[in-house]
Amino acid sequence: MINAVLSGDMPRSRVLALILGLILICLALAPFLFPGVRTVDTAARICVFIVLVASYDLLLGYGGIVSFAHTMFFGIGAYGVALALTHMGRGFDAIIVGASSGALLAAVLAFVIGLFSLRVRAIFFAMITLAVASAVAVLVSQLSGLTGGEDGLTFQTPRALGPAFKFGDELFGVKLNGKLLSYYVVFLGSLVLFLLMLRVVNSPFGRVLQAIRENDFRAEAIGYRVVYYRVAATCLSAAVAALAGSLYAIWLRYVGPDTTLSMEIMIDILLMVVIGGMGTMYGAVIGATLLVLAQNYLQNLMGVAASLVEGVPVLPQLLDADRWLLWLGVLFILSVYFFPTGVVGRLRRG
Repeated sequence: MINAVLSGDMPRSRVLALILGLILICLALAPFLFPGVRTVDTAARICVFIVLVASYDLLLGYGGIVSFAHTMFFGIGAYGVALALTHMGRGFDAIIVGASSGALLAAVLAFVIGLFSLRVRAIFFAMITLAVASAVAVLVSQLSGLTGGEDGLTFQTPRALGPAFKFGDELFGVKLNGKLLSYYVVFLGSLVLFLLMLRVVNSPFGRVLQAIRENDFRAEAIGYRVVYYRVAATCLSAAVAALAGSLYAIWLRYVGPDTTLSMEIMIDILLMVVIGGMGTMYGAVIGATLLVLAQNYLQNLMGVAASLVEGVPVLPQLLDADRWLLWLGVLFILSVYFFPTGVVGRLRRG
């Protein structure tokens, strides 16, 4: 049963299986295990970024394609839901239309970019995607009448997904309201999309992508149209990234250039892929969980550590909470040094 659900791609490491199981349980029961606005928001962000990183790993880890336009597709999905809910009303039909339109537009745009760019070498394709993503980010900022410009769009989701909607009193001290339903929409949507990506990479299509990544000339020689497979992978990756953006918009009830289109998010995605391990979907789970937790709680942990060593020379200054980005960089360097194939690669070898 589990083998079928995971498409035959078992963790192949007891430690990795334990970690993945723990993450799944924590995310599935986050509102009950970690009640609180910040902790549940962190769990929702982890769910969304697992899907976003997995969709990018389909390009980079499995297809060997370097792209800097992934946040553009993420933003297209988020803005699709936002615009649909703004103009069609706060109904589930608007969410379906917005998410479907965003995924379709992202796939079409990826098809156009890939068809004209993937024939060139990887670095030129990466530069083209960077240019297109930058142009779209500027365009979104300028079209303030449609997209809200730099201020973004704030919109209302269906009443059943709002905090005012209640379908019960309390369960284990947790209010049974629309916000809880909204979290489980994000969680279940992310789980389905992740299992879909797992199915894709373990299908014949995924095997061909890996063959192209290892040696595209040999793959072409034995009859596989390399450009077609790369374009198909780009379109699929873009559509899944757009659906992840739709889930993120549903959770935040706000979209803006900084939350969906910024280059910082693209850098975070790259870091998550490298930390977790390229060429493995489980690396997206590990990388997204570690980095999102570090971004949300490392500063607080450093503040506690600084207070514990107060009076010791130099250490309180080094552990000052304002220097959390420095230590985040140090942790990333250490992870790359000790886990060159990512956490998943190291655990599987071990």
